Amino acid sequence: QVQLVESGGGLVLAGGSMRLSCAASGRYVSNYAMAWFRQAPGKERDWVAAISWNGNRAYYADAVKGRFTISRDTAKNTVYLQMNNLKPEDTAVYYCAAGPDWLQQQAYEYDYWGQGTQVTVSS
Repeated sequence: QVQLVESGGGLVLAGGSMRLSCAASGRYVSNYAMAWFRQAPGKERDWVAAISWNGNRAYYADAVKGRFTISRDTAKNTVYLQMNNLKPEDTAVYYCAAGPDWLQQQAYEYDYWGQGTQVTVSS
């Protein structure tokens, strides 16, 4: 079993920055690819970014490319999402997920999920 706990959400003005963290624990957690998803009210859960198990490869949705950066500290078993130049349309609950393949973009392909953290961007 893997446990994921997100933190770092809150309210920010458009154009601002925020960093989300996801602390992972459990057996073989370092072997998993990690991803961030987000879900706005009334919408589906969308994939945002993913990173390979060793942190060497990262992959981004077009909507966030150039503004968001995913990274992981393997020593701390923590994954980060640095979000810059935030826009009101980035407002959502952000979820951390763990899965076997960093190239997967569908929620059902991830095995473990955090509880989510709310990010609100005001204009």
